[in-house]
Amino acid sequence: MRRTNRLLTMLKSARLQHATLALFTLVVLAYAAIALRSIWRVSDQVLENAASTVGVAALTGFGLFAVSALALAWTMSGTLDRQQRKLTDLREREEQFKEQTALLQSTLEHMGQGISVFDRHGRLLAWNSRFVELLELSPPAELPSLYDILVYQARRGDFGPVDPVGEARERIEQFYRDLPSVRERVTGDGRTLQIHRHAMPDGAVVSLYSDITERRAAEQEMTEARKAAELANRSKSDFLANMSHELRTPLNAIIGFSDVICSEFLGPMRDRKYLGYINDIHSSGLHLLSIINDVLDMSKIEAGKLELASEIVTIQRVIAESLRMVSERAQRRNIELVTELSGIETGIWGDERAIKQIVLNLVSNAVKFSHDGGRVDIRAVLDPNGGLVIEVEDRGIGMSAAELERALQPFGQANTGAARLYGGTGLGLPITKGLVQAHHGELTIDTTPERGTKVRVVLPPHLTATAAESDPAKAHAPSEPQEDRAVA
Repeated sequence: MRRTNRLLTMLKSARLQHATLALFTLVVLAYAAIALRSIWRVSDQVLENAASTVGVAALTGFGLFAVSALALAWTMSGTLDRQQRKLTDLREREEQFKEQTALLQSTLEHMGQGISVFDRHGRLLAWNSRFVELLELSPPAELPSLYDILVYQARRGDFGPVDPVGEARERIEQFYRDLPSVRERVTGDGRTLQIHRHAMPDGAVVSLYSDITERRAAEQEMTEARKAAELANRSKSDFLANMSHELRTPLNAIIGFSDVICSEFLGPMRDRKYLGYINDIHSSGLHLLSIINDVLDMSKIEAGKLELASEIVTIQRVIAESLRMVSERAQRRNIELVTELSGIETGIWGDERAIKQIVLNLVSNAVKFSHDGGRVDIRAVLDPNGGLVIEVEDRGIGMSAAELERALQPFGQANTGAARLYGGTGLGLPITKGLVQAHHGELTIDTTPERGTKVRVVLPPHLTATAAESDPAKAHAPSEPQEDRAVA
């Protein structure tokens, strides 16, 4: 469009130039006709020789005049043409500037944030309607400077009971200091504004105003929700601790008395069916006590209140005791337990009960999820970095990636079918993972459906020590009596 207008303007200019030349040519020809007619009349009244001389001189003067007139006309036409072109360029630049200004203002209006630009003298150079809306100001025509705006806000009570003029001057000084800056301010209607200020090269200051009321409200809700969750978690831990104590007391009595009856300490049972019932009561009590202990351990791990003893634990002895506890179940299903242990007894600084729980959980799960007639490998070696590596590998049902993720969650099972078929609370792997992390170790699981699972536990070098290097008495000293249990 701009190029078309320019072509039309040039065409009009060319037409004007040609019209000017034609006009000057007509004037010169008319003057020449009048001059020739006058000379011809004069030549009849004078001598022939004198007339010829005058005619030649007149024609010569006329020719010079005509050439000068044409040159002047051409010069004036060129000057007019150049002036016309300059005027056209000026109009095009003016139109381009108007378009750019309109685009810039449209961009500012659709930013979603308020913006203002004040020069170094405090004059308002640029703004958008969002700036006026967020600060609830009068039209900028009524408040053309930073001083006027601050006085208006102070009189409105935005800064409290202050002297408007003094407060405005003080805030103007602060306005141009400590840039760039980010500040937050609560308006009279309760909205929270975040103000970013940056200095410009010419001393001006550009400010961006954002309404972050919803964001602050969401953060407040998240903070309150987190506090509520922490309170609920503490309440849960306290409840579980109290309930475990309340449940353990009668359970210990049930387990103890049923054990006495099973052993027929006070005499034989007349009806052997009663002895079978008592055995069921005893095993059920032990199972329930194991579940209570597992839930309590899981709550301690989640709350970060798990307390571990610091002692040297011989890993070979721990593995041997764990295998004895699961050997009966393995034999019933004809599952072979194969161990590959280091020739030197290796000691671990840690909690013996927790480490035994780790090994027992892993071996118990491997036996549980193996096929009848399968095989479970247990390895314990030192890695090249000096850390202790424990591996438990089975060739059972395995898990997919999604099932593994569920199994690592408290009370999770790889799948509901496995839960019904194999039982368990779903705390085995989560407790094992928490106990390994409490020892600053690492737990990795490599599993494939229908091909089996390999669990690898790595304890860092500073937690390992050979039993020969440590005090033998401490290495083999019995720890505080604790109940050993496998958790699925």
